[in-house]
Amino acid sequence: MLSPYRVLDLTDERGHLAGLMLAMFGAEVIKIEPPGGIRTRNIGPFDASGASLTHAAYDRGKKSVVIDLESLEGKNQLRDLVKEADCLIESLGPCALDKLGLTTDSLLEINPSLVIGTLTAFGHSGPKAFWPATDITLMASACTMAFTGDADRSPVRVGVPQAFHFGAAAMAGGVIAGLYERGHSGVGQVIDVSAQQVIPIATQGGVLSEACNYSTPVRSGGGASVGPIDLRFVYPAKDGFVSITHVFGEVIGQVTAELMRWCLEEGFTTPEIVELDWVNFATLLESGEVSIATWEQAKTDVANCTASKTKAELLAVAMERRILIAPIADLREVVNSAQLAARGYFVNLDIGDQKILAPGAFAQVSPTPLKPLPQVSKLGSDTEEILANNHYSVSKTPTTKISRKPLDGVKVVDFTWSLAGPYATRVLADLGATVVKIESSKKPDAARGFLPIWDNIPGSEQSAMFDSANAGKLSLSLDLSKPEAISVVHDLVGWADLVSESFSPKVMSGWGLGYEQLAKINPRMIMVSTCLNGQYGPLASFAGYGNLGAALSGFYGLAGWPDRPPAGPFGAYTDYTSTHFLVATILAALDQQRRTGLGAYIDLAQAEAAQHFISPALLDISANDHLVSRSGNNDDAMVPHGGFRCEGDDNWIAIAVVDDDAWRELCRVIERPDLEAMAKLKSLGGRKVARALVEGELTKWTQSQSIDDAESKLIAAGIAAHRVQSSDECLADPQLAHRAAFLWVDHPNRRSIIENSRFKMSHSECKPTTRAPFVGEHTFNILADILNYDGDRIADLAAAEVLE
Repeated sequence: MLSPYRVLDLTDERGHLAGLMLAMFGAEVIKIEPPGGIRTRNIGPFDASGASLTHAAYDRGKKSVVIDLESLEGKNQLRDLVKEADCLIESLGPCALDKLGLTTDSLLEINPSLVIGTLTAFGHSGPKAFWPATDITLMASACTMAFTGDADRSPVRVGVPQAFHFGAAAMAGGVIAGLYERGHSGVGQVIDVSAQQVIPIATQGGVLSEACNYSTPVRSGGGASVGPIDLRFVYPAKDGFVSITHVFGEVIGQVTAELMRWCLEEGFTTPEIVELDWVNFATLLESGEVSIATWEQAKTDVANCTASKTKAELLAVAMERRILIAPIADLREVVNSAQLAARGYFVNLDIGDQKILAPGAFAQVSPTPLKPLPQVSKLGSDTEEILANNHYSVSKTPTTKISRKPLDGVKVVDFTWSLAGPYATRVLADLGATVVKIESSKKPDAARGFLPIWDNIPGSEQSAMFDSANAGKLSLSLDLSKPEAISVVHDLVGWADLVSESFSPKVMSGWGLGYEQLAKINPRMIMVSTCLNGQYGPLASFAGYGNLGAALSGFYGLAGWPDRPPAGPFGAYTDYTSTHFLVATILAALDQQRRTGLGAYIDLAQAEAAQHFISPALLDISANDHLVSRSGNNDDAMVPHGGFRCEGDDNWIAIAVVDDDAWRELCRVIERPDLEAMAKLKSLGGRKVARALVEGELTKWTQSQSIDDAESKLIAAGIAAHRVQSSDECLADPQLAHRAAFLWVDHPNRRSIIENSRFKMSHSECKPTTRAPFVGEHTFNILADILNYDGDRIADLAAAEVLE
């Protein structure tokens, strides 16, 4: 889809996922490496030959060119490459290119059509821009870590680094948006991404809780505590654990009722519990009409029932009765998944003489499939060829402010619901697309009932999460069970550039709205379908939310403590990861459509896209049969490393000592020269052996410090640290405020807070301009102004109860 483009990739381990995504889309990606190689070549895990599986996971499919950017010759070589490049992406740190004399302004002067993607931890400016950062300190800064873990222990992260992947995946989408816009104006620009600003998408709106006067979630061992209600998502099985979406409300309450009926049939609960009103159960609990003890008994009954079955038996029950249960798979089970095998997901990756399995395409696209990328380039293998063929130059047109949004004129018919799809189409709306969201008062988007809700008042227009995921869209109410509604959809498809949906497979085709049917109406249309497991395979019909996707994809087994059940990650995790792959794939298809007029069908399975966030651990299974599992906050490359308690109630600080120099600085900060002098602690290996001693002594110090003092002292010494922030701290974070991460928009009932766009564009506007719509709010305008229906036809539709 992006085969016309050349990308210069200056990313390290913080941003290399972006280059992989662009390479899979077909772009020519040239990895710029220093003499000796990019440092990811020395990051574990390693195969038997000593080759880095981290490098293989994210730098495969890229050409390798060695340039010494510290030298004048190397800077000039890069400038020459910039003349013929379409994109440059980098993650070298705040103002790192400036320090090399390669400012973005100077690169755009050389090539005014260049699109530059830059990823940092916190941004290039602002009060925290130059704070040292690692995966754990970023997760601590962005609310997600506060929601994950057990209440009596430190908050935890996912055991395989995640933080920068959120930023890198968002940067890939931003760069493609820049390319799309450039197709109209010829003007390049800078796409600026802060990982801290992207990560809160993984709180499912929880980061907004304090602003909307709702109880902030508190970590609760594989669940969450919201006010007086403890939600549990992890339950035992005979041979491990399963995740259950065990909650209530208008949509999921009916599924929970079925779960309880099954437990009754199995002899593990009582008719009194089964007959409870599971739709309005939260209200009953809060009013006292149903006791908390009854809810606790219901959870115990479910646990006793699931403990009597194997994971396979529970999956079979879930498939048969459409109950929201998924086995918590370890990574070996992921690699051996029958569903992934049926979809041909894993590819054989050549590393030396060995072939190992690696995650394949994060989306299945026709007629232009993503590239499999089975090769890893040797260091500098393409240097001579690439540097010898720089003969292309661009005309120097003035860079002016772009007057339109990148996707102005793009038309989207949006059937997506819940999280991943709406978050993705929200980005399209931010970029200027006209997004028509289709739902009905009879079957509204389930997310309209998702927490947090404003002032703890339920209602279809009260969800802060829905507000954030659907800002800037138009709402058309249609009862799709009526044939007249299908006729309206057909007319919209003729108008649209893109149709998006996130139902279970065959739902759309059952309405006569499958891709083959719609492509006859509009051959240049792009259609995207996204669900947990994709459109085919033995688990294709398995329906559920991203917490179940996280269980199937191996994430649950990577978060928590080895002596306790899995603890997370929080919420519908694969919804939060797959959003960025959805955005990038849709934008790549739109760019191809703009250039060629070609339509496309996109089948994106959350459980497949998510694998790219844990690729090295999956390669480790194939190459070494080594299974990564939950280990609290331990890290093989850093000691001490974790969350440490400070003075006060549940105040924690994440600390990561990245090398021996940082260890010596830490000893000085905590005033422990005795620890610095101990020979066995001078090296990482020694500190790993003595981890309990090291982290125990550090805890003594942090417990004597306020969170403010501990954080300021560590940052001043150049040690990666950050307080574990929940909703109130994130909303007050000066760095997030500097980047305008949260916006207040007008709403008929209130001032409504939403999360801002995940990336900034230097010359284009990319942000929401209106609030989320009420159900059917724009129905008349869409029918009259977009479809040009006259009053009589609209009246007929209303009389037939189609517009409900």
